[in-house]
Amino acid sequence: MSKPCSLAALGIINALGADRDVIWRRTLAGDTSSMKPHPDLTAGGDWLVGAVDDMRLPTLPDGLERYSCRNNRFTMGAFEQIETEVMNAVRAVGADRVGVVMGTSTSGSRECEAAILHEHHHGSLLPEFRYEQLELGGAASFLAELLELGGPALSISTACSSGARALVSARSLLELGVCDVVLAGGSDSLCGLTSHGFASLKAVAAGLTNPFSANRDGLNLGEGAALFLVTRENAGIQLLGVGESSEAHHISSPDPEGTGAAASMREAMEDAGAAADDVGYLNLHGTGTRLNDSMESLAVSRVLGGETPCSSTKPLIGHCLGAAGAMELGFCWMALDASAGQQIPIPPHRYDGDGDTELASIRLAGVGESTDRAILLTNSFGFGGNNCTLAVGRATS
Repeated sequence: MSKPCSLAALGIINALGADRDVIWRRTLAGDTSSMKPHPDLTAGGDWLVGAVDDMRLPTLPDGLERYSCRNNRFTMGAFEQIETEVMNAVRAVGADRVGVVMGTSTSGSRECEAAILHEHHHGSLLPEFRYEQLELGGAASFLAELLELGGPALSISTACSSGARALVSARSLLELGVCDVVLAGGSDSLCGLTSHGFASLKAVAAGLTNPFSANRDGLNLGEGAALFLVTRENAGIQLLGVGESSEAHHISSPDPEGTGAAASMREAMEDAGAAADDVGYLNLHGTGTRLNDSMESLAVSRVLGGETPCSSTKPLIGHCLGAAGAMELGFCWMALDASAGQQIPIPPHRYDGDGDTELASIRLAGVGESTDRAILLTNSFGFGGNNCTLAVGRATS
């Protein structure tokens, strides 16, 4: 078992809002009203996506314009929500002892698409386009430069597990003594490359994604950012355990037996010192594709049994890809933060209620449910078999 670390603060922005209280209220209500067509963000595609209103996004400060893209505006928006806590931590330990780890899969791809289209029609890239907008390390470099930090600044890009693995790396930097504080999370933005890529895989739903239903037909994409202040404090909400596996079954399809998914769940629970009976809720990867839901239900039933409340929050905000792992850890963080006494409110699972009897049996949480079990899990599974499970709970001493 590794030593837990504190998730001392959370900034989060997604299709539900740019305010944590608003996002949590709409999450508990199972609000899917933000899932709408946005052809301007999907290069003409008319499928439902969890898009963020540009009016909610801050502009980047003077002197950092070369990083200006939707991805980094998401990062800035999440940072602004926890700026006071972050700046207090930086002053306490010194800028050279603060690191940044961000997960992403798109970075500024949308801005790159616009620049290349301009070149196609006019013979030159857009004058405002800069390579720093596209670089996968852009979000981490932007934050480090914004705050004048001297610690490591790096990005993780393991597809849909990127944001979760960023938290794993943050804990490692603390354990190794490289940093005393880490800013860690994920940021991803909608773009034509991603939306048409998933469409070409026949993985996009015709309407609202319908995870674990007999009628499921694919996923909805989303965008946003979640950013955590990670410290060594033994207080508040803690990252208790992490689990990782790399099954390498197929470049875009999971192992149908859920072997890698189950391995990452077991490792996270062992790292947290938790048994199945200690787990009060699991945030499912829950994409709504036939292959994911089949293998994930197998893994969950083997590791946790059929009674642990589970839900996918992707029908509310879409699949945020490189940000999804951090985003969905954010839902677990908000549940623990909102807990009254021993009862922890649980995000409900939104689907049409027509359960697939061919899937392994798991319990999908309804609106208004809560748990008194202290450990919450979240699953993130990426292309190539990059699996990650995180376990969180409150400090007990």
